[in-house]
Amino acid sequence: MKFGVVAKVDKKEAVITARKVVEFLSKKAEIVVEEQTGKKIGRKGLPLKKMKVDIVVTVGGDGTILRTLQSCNVPVFGINAGAVGFLTEVKLENAVPGLNRILRNDYVVDKRIKIRVMLNSERLYDCVNEVVIHTAHVAKMRHFEIFIDNVKAEDIRADGIIVATPTGSTCYAMSVGSPILDPRVDAFVIAPIAPFKLSARPIVVPAKSRITITCSRGPSLLVLDGQYEREVEKDDVVSFTASKTLARFIRFDHNFYRRVKEGLIL
Repeated sequence: MKFGVVAKVDKKEAVITARKVVEFLSKKAEIVVEEQTGKKIGRKGLPLKKMKVDIVVTVGGDGTILRTLQSCNVPVFGINAGAVGFLTEVKLENAVPGLNRILRNDYVVDKRIKIRVMLNSERLYDCVNEVVIHTAHVAKMRHFEIFIDNVKAEDIRADGIIVATPTGSTCYAMSVGSPILDPRVDAFVIAPIAPFKLSARPIVVPAKSRITITCSRGPSLLVLDGQYEREVEKDDVVSFTASKTLARFIRFDHNFYRRVKEGLIL
């Protein structure tokens, strides 16, 4: 088994743990260290896109995982050195015990749908959590038209629109009133941000749907998983479908509702 190691390099605890992970795995398996992580721990590294590994170990928070998944498509084992770490699997102190379980094949792979994003005819990154289209200026609403399978479903003025996967339904979408979707449900949720319309509500649609959003006034910002931004001009067309690839996470406890209770309710 071959492991890749990625750390949140601007966080001391993450770098220290990444060094411990590399030292431990070096005795048990093949390892490749991500380029910036390697510079911090004194090892030669490779860019994420060039890593040919079976599992990537991330040491950081959810943002570290999301950035990693933009560049590689292998199962991710998340070690939490962030704030919430809802996508991570173990805390820092449980890093080595967790790696031992992986080496014993004592784990499951949790598969999650992703969003395929097109800006006009240009394909952008696939998203694990959500895509957000929002005003580029504070306190300036935009007029959005939302189509589902070429049928206009909503015509709304709002600060923005979120299109989220079940994974992303526990993130930004949840904060604007979206329902939490069980990840076994193949669906997306479309949620308005601060809509100027009393009847505006989040909409859950099948993942096989094609969602299209236009903005009649610009500019707006298109934000993918909170990591990547593009400017959207007037009458640009942003479309969303289910990606053909899945996000995959290494899990020891596969119960989604226990994870929600422990991570978001307590």
